[in-house]
Amino acid sequence: MKTPAWKISCCALAVAASTGLTAIAQSTQPAMAPKQGADVMQMVSSWPEASKMATEAMIKKYGPPNEVTATRLIWINNGPWKETIISKEEVDHQFPMAHKDVMEQIIDYKVAPDKFDDLARYDGSVIVERTKGTMSARCDKEEANFLALNLAHDIARNNKTVAQAREYYARAVKESMSGKMDPYMQKLQFTAQARTADADQPAKMMTGDMGKSGSASRTKDMGTTGTK
Repeated sequence: MKTPAWKISCCALAVAASTGLTAIAQSTQPAMAPKQGADVMQMVSSWPEASKMATEAMIKKYGPPNEVTATRLIWINNGPWKETIISKEEVDHQFPMAHKDVMEQIIDYKVAPDKFDDLARYDGSVIVERTKGTMSARCDKEEANFLALNLAHDIARNNKTVAQAREYYARAVKESMSGKMDPYMQKLQFTAQARTADADQPAKMMTGDMGKSGSASRTKDMGTTGTK
């Protein structure tokens, strides 16, 4: 019996996907974290300046990272953060002034879907993942990430508009350059959340009852056609 073409294609795709994922996993497998901060600083000595400065600040505050790869350092559950990730790759960011985004800091946080557009307009380096239930900020300093997420929280809770949040952000950063540190830059100003993941729901066409109904309908149509 000849195997249908669609089954062959699905199998081929599955094999390709599995092979690709295996290759990715092998290429990004973290090495054991160095035991001393000095070892980490030596490893990142050729990284861009912003990445090195962020690494030094995080080691001084939280100790060495939990995981190390050739291009990333990862701290897990450090302080208020679910994860802190410092990358060798720099991302240009012009708001509120030109700088390089190199450090992403992640928290558990649930955002209503109708607020995603507002957060995107507020700051392109605030990243929300509905399925995982996380929100993160990516900048070059922890203080700026505190600020970004505190203002994102205000937007999500309808306490500030996008325009108000952007103005507040720019003003706080400008004042910090003269030594005045806004409370929003010192720590997260809201309580940590739990059970933030949103796995969504299966599409109706994918449920068993719907599938059976569709099959019955097709069988009926075929029977009707045959009696004509």
